Amino acid sequence: MQKLVFIYNANSGLQNTIVDSAHKIFSPKTYECSLCDITYGVFTENLVWKKFRKNTDLKMEFLHKDEFAKSHKSKFGYKYTFPIVLTETKTDLEVFIKTDELNALKNAEELIALIGERLELFRRVT
Repeated sequence: MQKLVFIYNANSGLQNTIVDSAHKIFSPKTYECSLCDITYGVFTENLVWKKFRKNTDLKMEFLHKDEFAKSHKSKFGYKYTFPIVLTETKTDLEVFIKTDELNALKNAEELIALIGERLELFRRVT
């Protein structure tokens, strides 16, 4: 495994960030990016997640869905639902955490635990 690629179910850019923040405030139950919700509050990065991200040896990349589509469209097209976490190998991208799994998580601690479980499983298989 080269790195984990986290893809948000949101588009990049200041205008989209403002709209997403407002959506989190006024209608949090209908917000469609659980990964955004878990890793970021309304305005800042979740402190538990930030500490994990800064202290881990894992290589991680974070993309919005429009950024992912632009950088990977020729090779991977639109075969994924978002949010999703992929693992990048030397030759391919593979699903590491599916959309429905991310949507079932309640907080950063659960995401971190799931990443740990999957890494352990991945190490046993490879």
